[in-house]
Amino acid sequence: MKIYNIISILVVSLGVLSGTAASAEPVVIKFSHVVAENTPKGQAALKFKELAEKYLPGKVSVEVFPNSQLFGDGKEMEALLLGDVQIVAPSLAKFGKYTKKLQIFDLPFLFDDIHAVDRFQNSAKGQELLNSMEGKGLIGLGFLHNGMKQLSANVPLRTPADAKGLKFRIQSSDVLEAQFKAVGGNPQKIAFAEVYQALQSGVVDGTENPWSNTYTKKFYEVQKYITESDHGVLDYMVVTNEKWWKGLPEDVRKGLSKAMTEAIAFGNKIALTEDEDYRAKVVEAKKAEVIKLNKSEKEAWRNAMKPVWAQFEPEIGKDLIDAALQANEEPVAAKPAKHKKK
Repeated sequence: MKIYNIISILVVSLGVLSGTAASAEPVVIKFSHVVAENTPKGQAALKFKELAEKYLPGKVSVEVFPNSQLFGDGKEMEALLLGDVQIVAPSLAKFGKYTKKLQIFDLPFLFDDIHAVDRFQNSAKGQELLNSMEGKGLIGLGFLHNGMKQLSANVPLRTPADAKGLKFRIQSSDVLEAQFKAVGGNPQKIAFAEVYQALQSGVVDGTENPWSNTYTKKFYEVQKYITESDHGVLDYMVVTNEKWWKGLPEDVRKGLSKAMTEAIAFGNKIALTEDEDYRAKVVEAKKAEVIKLNKSEKEAWRNAMKPVWAQFEPEIGKDLIDAALQANEEPVAAKPAKHKKK
């Protein structure tokens, strides 16, 4: 009887030790994205790894895979939902099959600049969009900036008529397709990893990208002209698998949220400060001519593309579009109170 009890105690003890060892294994988090490491998104992903492992030592291990090393932009969402990766940060144009509301970020000439985008994303309406795909397997962790988009082609694009008949590479987005059709262009949906070759080989004539992508992916080498249009925004939503996220221990989820919030702020600061640097590097390379539109030229492009707003308003919602337009109005700083002289 005593021997039996001793054996039982040993078995239970070994089970406890085994469970403890198993629970000590860090949670492996694969963060997959499609751009270079020196872009704002690439830097934010690396910062998240640094902070997550700092705040949760031994509890998490973050592996970052840039440049479509694991999955291209056509497969990363599927991989996330299947649990093959835990975090991705697709451009906002990629969520059309999960919610139509995020199409707001593809509407041409809706936002005046990246600061207006930032104000909208941080507003109550903007923050609601992070939860717009719950129930479909996705939870948004935050918005990442890349920058305002510029048009490029092998012919100068100064007026909307200049785009007629040209083939433009776009992301998989109905809004972007409508945007180029509005000016007589021929939009082609091509994966991001294939864009350089498509431009180089003439499969497409032009594209649209922020300065960071244009420089880091060397699109300026295969485009003769870049029109500084600021016609749209290329931002990302950092998303995770809803079931996986809700299944994490509360302390781990809290630590990851903190790390992600700080990493996004870090990446967005880079995006805001380095945009002009990337532009300057493209200009200095002297391989593509940068065309700066004057006010009337830019207004002509805006008027040509603006009908796309009405086309997609039923899917997006007038309330969201109005909130976005409101974000263009920079808040007026409160004036200091005047003290009466005694």
